[in-house]
Amino acid sequence: MTTATATAPDRTSSPPPARRRWGLPKGAGTRGEGRFAFLLLLPAIVVVFGVVLYPVLRTLVVSLFDVDSPLPGDYPFVGLKNYTRVFHDPAFYGVLGHTMYFTLVSTAVELVLGIAVALLLNTPLRARWLWRSLVVLPWALPTIVNGALWRWIYNGQYGALNGLLSTLHISDTPHQWLGSPFLALNMVILADVWKNTSIVVFFILAGLQTIPADLYESARMDGAGAWTAFRRLTLPLLAPSIAVVLVLRTIEAFKVFDIIYVMTGGGPASGTQTVAFYTYQQAFSNQLFGYGSALAYLIVLAVFALAMVYLKLLRQGQMAGVE
Repeated sequence: MTTATATAPDRTSSPPPARRRWGLPKGAGTRGEGRFAFLLLLPAIVVVFGVVLYPVLRTLVVSLFDVDSPLPGDYPFVGLKNYTRVFHDPAFYGVLGHTMYFTLVSTAVELVLGIAVALLLNTPLRARWLWRSLVVLPWALPTIVNGALWRWIYNGQYGALNGLLSTLHISDTPHQWLGSPFLALNMVILADVWKNTSIVVFFILAGLQTIPADLYESARMDGAGAWTAFRRLTLPLLAPSIAVVLVLRTIEAFKVFDIIYVMTGGGPASGTQTVAFYTYQQAFSNQLFGYGSALAYLIVLAVFALAMVYLKLLRQGQMAGVE
């Protein structure tokens, strides 16, 4: 009888040598991949530097000189004089007031309307896809087209708004909707609200669709009505979406320019001038490029400060929710 004996493998033998990467020396893989990634990013870096960083740095340099011409030349260095001049300019405080009013009113109205429309679109409506498509149309229009459209609607002679009021026998007297400073500013706000409420709707609608339906079922079983559920359930869970909307719309409203330029040109009597429009006027109409550059940098600082405040409030709200 023959017995087969298995031979145990030699566990003391050394492991097989590691396979080397062909074409690269040892340790060169990470360095080579890093260089290749940098080469891929290099065009984007050049574009960002040329389109963003260089103008920003150039504007900072110009704000420190008394530049009164678009042509290159030897202009006197004035340091921070252009910045101190801003705070001694009475016209600046006027346009700052217009800007703050525009920002607060437009953002508040857009937020309230956006939440209301988003709640409506979140219900099981018939042809809901059609209503959502219609909501996005105003936002899809270019701002220049939107401004020209509303300027025609507000026209005192052949505008659609006066025609509608006459047809409904509300008023047969033609109104100059852009004829007085305060009224014109509010009419521009209305045009801005019509265009930008759409983006608020979709941010809030996206937030609503992340809320589980089970929470509303539990609230109804506990006897909570619609208003109580909205106040104690929907609004707290929408806080992140609302914070994002507030940041975006506040920044955009604070630096509004194009719709003012198209609809009123800053008039009447400078009643619709904002800080951004005033900056444009000083730099390109009055050719005070140093002063205009200082104004532009103050806008950047103000927008940055607003964003930081909102983000801090958002973080505090999230921490409170966790606790």
